[in-house]
Amino acid sequence: MQVTRYSEASPYEAPEHFDMLCLRLQGKEATTTDTIWIGLSHLLPGGRTSLKGAAVEKIYIVVAGEVTIETIDVAVTLGVLDSCRLAPGEARALVNRTNAPASILLAMPI
Repeated sequence: MQVTRYSEASPYEAPEHFDMLCLRLQGKEATTTDTIWIGLSHLLPGGRTSLKGAAVEKIYIVVAGEVTIETIDVAVTLGVLDSCRLAPGEARALVNRTNAPASILLAMPI
């Protein structure tokens, strides 16, 4: 068993993420995983990412506040415990359009 305590989770730099703190909870440099890694991002009010796609699918779960997920075709605001899946290559942007911080979990293949 490999445990990552939230208080000890390491921040990581994610390109084109603005006013966000990203923490690695599982996988990559945090723990040994075979198929996925998990991150937790805290978005300040106005925090956002660029509209960009990834070669692999992504799953997001909001754990605090509200986060708007924008694709080329649609924008959807997710609340606490709402989730979405983005297909490989599907461009997305995350935006916190509220005056309160928000937090979102990310799960994606290694």
